[in-house]
Parts: sequence; C-alpha cells; structure tokens
Amino acid sequence: MSRERDPFRIPRAGWEAAPAAGLAAIDLNANGGAFGSGEMVAESTLGGVAVYAGYQALLTALRTEAMRQRGEIDRATQLHTIAVTVWESAKQGALVSMVLAVVLLVCPWLTGPLTLMGLVGMGKASLDLFHAFWDGLDASQQEVLQQAAYDAGVNLRRLLDGRGGDSAAGVEGA
Repeated sequence: MSRERDPFRIPRAGWEAAPAAGLAAIDLNANGGAFGSGEMVAESTLGGVAVYAGYQALLTALRTEAMRQRGEIDRATQLHTIAVTVWESAKQGALVSMVLAVVLLVCPWLTGPLTLMGLVGMGKASLDLFHAFWDGLDASQQEVLQQAAYDAGVNLRRLLDGRGGDSAAGVEGA
C-alpha cells in the first residue's frame, strides 16, 4: 500500500470503506427489518452513508488541520473543505452501499467474504488515518512520538515509510 505524500491532496474515501459500508445498517425503527427487503436496502444505504461520511470527515479534518497549522489555509476554508468532501463522499457511499445491499439481498452468502474484505479495508483506512494524523504533527511532536515508540520497542518507520529495519533505525532520520 503506497503512502500519499502530497500535503495538499485531500485523501478520499475509496474501496477500503466499501465492504464496511455494505455491511453497515442503521435500524431506524428498531424492528429488525420486519418490513422486508426495501427497508433492509434503505437502512443499509443509510449505514453506508454514515460509514463513508464519518471516514471522510476524519481524513479531511486531519489533513486540513495540518494545512491550517502550517498557515496554508484558515479555519473557514478548513470547515468548507470538510463539508464539501464529506458531501461528495456521502453521495458515493449512498450509491456503493445501495448496490451492495441489493447484492447481499440476492446473494446473502456473500456476507462472509464481504466481512473479510471489510477487515482488510479497515486496516488500510486505519493506516490512512494514521498518516493524516502524523502529517498534522510538527517535527518536535513527531520526534517525541518516535522516541516514545522506540522506548516501547515499536518501529514507526515501518508505518511511515513502509520499510522494515531495526528499532534504532526508526528513530534516526525522523
């Protein structure tokens, strides 16, 4: 998995959120889907929109906070950017989760494989969120976290660069 290094690019929720969005459902009337397949598709679509919107809000907020701290944008621009990207992602999430809900309605046996794909996707999403968080830290904060990780026996360089190595190499060249 490659790491996006452009500090001006706002990451977008993509395939990594699709399986979780397809399986997420918000039971609005707490009846367990007693009204049938139409209700299941609607509740799954709403759940998918929530997954996509929440994930996109976190990605955008973390990335734009880094830009705001560097003085590249102001708070109003940050909030506008978050709102616009969340809206676009919610529309994408509605489409993806509606299609997946219909597919799961027709082929319920796909729930297992979709769950496994969701675990992999959430792993990638976690790395994307970590990278967005890391990019928002200044050099001194990054150094403190790297030293704390080194003291705990963790090599953050593996997460940041995608390369292995011993723990000591992870602290040098921050």
